[in-house]
Amino acid sequence: MPSTFSYEWDTPVYKGKTSFNTGLFIGGKFVDGSNATTIDVINPADGKLITKISEGVEKDVDIAVEAAQKAFETVWGLNVGGLERSNLLWKLATAMESHKEELAAIEALDNGKTFDWAFGTDVTASIDVVRYFAGWADKITGQTVETDERKFVYTRHEPIGVVGQIIPWNFPLLMFIWKIAPALATGNTIIIKPSEFTPLTAIRMAEIIQEAGIPDGVVNIVTGYGQTVGGAISSHLKIDKVAFTGSTLVGRKVMEAAAKSNVKNVTLELGGKSPNIIFDDADLSNLWNHGQACCAGSRIFVQAGIYDKFLEAFTKKAQSIKVGDPFAKGVEQGPQVSQIQYDRIMGYIDSGKAEGATIQTGGARHGSEGYYIQPTIFTDTTPDMKIVQEEIFGPVGVVIKFEDEEDVIRQANDTVFGLAAAVFTQNITRAIETAHKLQAGTVWVNCINQIEAQVPFGGYKQSGIGRELGEYALHNYTNVKGVHVNLRHRK
Repeated sequence: MPSTFSYEWDTPVYKGKTSFNTGLFIGGKFVDGSNATTIDVINPADGKLITKISEGVEKDVDIAVEAAQKAFETVWGLNVGGLERSNLLWKLATAMESHKEELAAIEALDNGKTFDWAFGTDVTASIDVVRYFAGWADKITGQTVETDERKFVYTRHEPIGVVGQIIPWNFPLLMFIWKIAPALATGNTIIIKPSEFTPLTAIRMAEIIQEAGIPDGVVNIVTGYGQTVGGAISSHLKIDKVAFTGSTLVGRKVMEAAAKSNVKNVTLELGGKSPNIIFDDADLSNLWNHGQACCAGSRIFVQAGIYDKFLEAFTKKAQSIKVGDPFAKGVEQGPQVSQIQYDRIMGYIDSGKAEGATIQTGGARHGSEGYYIQPTIFTDTTPDMKIVQEEIFGPVGVVIKFEDEEDVIRQANDTVFGLAAAVFTQNITRAIETAHKLQAGTVWVNCINQIEAQVPFGGYKQSGIGRELGEYALHNYTNVKGVHVNLRHRK
């Protein structure tokens, strides 16, 4: 039988405990993987072992698909009306609310983000998303289509069936919910693979899903490595839709496997290199209220008139960020998620130095244990540098001077990505015109990283296919059927 993970926190920001099974969750039961092997889950704050989880393999995906197909045909899918699905999703949100602090603590332990961030942003937003899609579950409607008086024609939106979902390590719980909520609202059953780096909140959600009364086999959680479990989901002949969030490189592999197997429906939410454009009339006092988000911006374009003033203030802000234990008071930035990601980010920093960029601040390890990196700002970059073109996925930003709107739009769109962008200006006409010219799926004006359950999120170009959130997400999880009813014979 799979082992049980138990942990107790006694920290300045949270005191509590958790205990849950660490097996695969298939057909409503926790089971060992077919090979009886495990994966180490490492604490990014100190590099030490948190626990071991069961390792799923291709055979386990087959077993999970059988369980999901059985559930779809007997207790879910067309057997359950939209109102009942709505009620169950609402119960899921309520159950999550009762475990809110525990989920935030698990997320902070596993991922390295601060407890305050996990509690106030990730878990809260996850609950909001479940409630949002609970409201949609009984509103999945088709159309009546006018042809002529001899026919009655209408469309139905029917669940696809068994869907596969693969999520990343950066927002483990939030991405889990972004995937399962619209799929459940539309009547599908699910095989979901969390990242092997951050699987714990997904595993903990298994019992919470049961607590909410969602039938066994509707949600199946198979932990494992991407090349095995992710590969099996992407190529499985009995999975008719796959949704993936992660890197563009892996997204290509998912799409290729989907095409070579059964041409399954694919949605991809991939990488980004988001431009943040700050015009010289921007309200800098307002901007600093979003300082932490600005630090997350990959490419920060600042108009020449305020460049020096901005750089001075931005540098001071970056240097003031408190880096440390995710469960310590006042900490704003925790560790990177893994040794692999730490090394990758440090490799980009080394690349920036080697290619001639200037380190304004940071650029080194923080502390002596764990995967901590100083908030880092580069200046004096050129468009061809790796730190300007490639997704770093760490606390590294580049600040670039620009002269006018035409100049900055050209630079901002000079990327293979198109996930998001931001514009800061007090001129609303310029803000809207710039937003319309940016090749990105989301543009924020005088704010950044504000994601709402009601608003679609996804990318242009190599940042993905399809949309998460909003009514648009529902389109990813239904098949549209046209029904022609002959009322009388033609003369």
